[in-house]
Amino acid sequence: MLQVPAWLRWFTLLLVAAGLIVALPNVLPENLRARLPSWMPNQAVNLGLDLQGGSYLLLEVDLPAVQRDRAESLMGDVGAALRRAGIAISGLESTADTVRVTINDMARYDESKRLIQELNPTMATALVPGSRQNDVAEPGNGRIILTQTKSYADQTRQQILQQSVEVVRRRIDELGTREPSIAPQLPDRIVVEVPGLQNPAELKEILGKTAKMTIHLVDETAEAELMSNPNMRAPIGSEILPLMPPDTRKTVIRRRVIVTGERLVDAGVGFDQRSGQPAVTTRFDNVGARQFADMTRDNVGRRFAIVLDGQVLSDPRINEPILGGTGQISGSFTTQTATQLSVLLRAGALPAPLHVIQESTVGAELGADSISSGRWAAIGGLGLVALFMVLRYGLFGIFANVALALNLILLLAALTPLATLTLPGIAGIVLTLGMAVDANVLIFERIREEQRNGRGMLASIDQGFRRARDTIIDANMTHLIAALILFELGSGPVRGFAVALGFGIATSFFTSVSVTRLIVVTWLNIWRPKVLKI
Repeated sequence: MLQVPAWLRWFTLLLVAAGLIVALPNVLPENLRARLPSWMPNQAVNLGLDLQGGSYLLLEVDLPAVQRDRAESLMGDVGAALRRAGIAISGLESTADTVRVTINDMARYDESKRLIQELNPTMATALVPGSRQNDVAEPGNGRIILTQTKSYADQTRQQILQQSVEVVRRRIDELGTREPSIAPQLPDRIVVEVPGLQNPAELKEILGKTAKMTIHLVDETAEAELMSNPNMRAPIGSEILPLMPPDTRKTVIRRRVIVTGERLVDAGVGFDQRSGQPAVTTRFDNVGARQFADMTRDNVGRRFAIVLDGQVLSDPRINEPILGGTGQISGSFTTQTATQLSVLLRAGALPAPLHVIQESTVGAELGADSISSGRWAAIGGLGLVALFMVLRYGLFGIFANVALALNLILLLAALTPLATLTLPGIAGIVLTLGMAVDANVLIFERIREEQRNGRGMLASIDQGFRRARDTIIDANMTHLIAALILFELGSGPVRGFAVALGFGIATSFFTSVSVTRLIVVTWLNIWRPKVLKI
């Protein structure tokens, strides 16, 4: 029988009502959206880079730099392990992803080889636990060569790329920008699109820094020698670093790291109580707070250095133990530079340096033209389809047009919280409008066929909806599979088109099968026609 179950009727009405409420802010000006009740959604659909303008950056992850760092770390571990065992070595060096060492005492060569094979660098193990990290070669003459395995190199490359994407995302979120698009691009690139940001200089400044913060003790004895001899070399275990401009001094720090930036849980902008200048406030986790407290308690009267990316931000003297886990970085900061540094510290350090290899800015005027063109295309397509349906099917064409309008509203409601609308997305919406009436055409033509076969009015309508449903499901499933393939294999504009198309397929199926049927059944119950004209 031609009936709609009560649960399905209420579900359809509630879903349509929810769609109307979610989509409503898209047609309201911003001042009215701000005055909407708190229980109502007030978010309009987010526009992509090509519609509202913004900045585009293509970043390259410096993977060779990471390999060099890993090789140097491994070289240090190899040297430390052999020294602990009392094994004399020479020619310890690292190049790219290779470490070479020469064992002087051939009687202990096998022991040295075993120690090296058992070596597990901490940083590498944390990234890819359980994997074989290095191949060990023995070219003779007491030499041992460690080379990074290909599988381990591939795994770490992928891991570093993923970590870089997450750190970039956190840094951009800290800037307060809305809905940035950040996607990895194999093998070593990241695409960043930030709608609404017309000046990419600040973005490049934020993303271009590795932001690796560490705290060291100052080697004050070596620093005194440095002042009298600027060309001196740093002692073993120490390093000469410059201070942050405009300070032109250099200082000597101990290489041993007291606290790392990984122990930082928060950073903000404050003001130095003594000078009144902007400063960066920091807060460590429990482990970092204990490390910092031990360092300040054991070294009262000495200086320590806060180092960021190879540059000393501040080298204050410890007047008393700092036990609360909080600190302050003061220096020649402006409010803007202090804010940028706090953003970097909160977001975390990049696992590898990033280099900008392409950048562009899309003006808002171009986006406005695209929106206008897309709007007129949608209105034109919707109008022509609506006219055709009325001329072809009369009153049932009007029913189909109501369902088509509701389909557009539900599609807009689905895109508002879940996706970013781009120009290809508008193309997907316009295509969806044409496809949306296909299901109604199938239903109406099936009803006509049932009438020609001699069925009555109610039976024709009932069988028309039932027998067209399988065809509608098949057609929508093939379209949905195509949209999923486009989304999985495509990128950028292709994905935007696939998202709009996929949501449009779902809403058009719902409106054609459920909404149109509910409208027809309601009309039959109210008007009770004797003859069906379609």
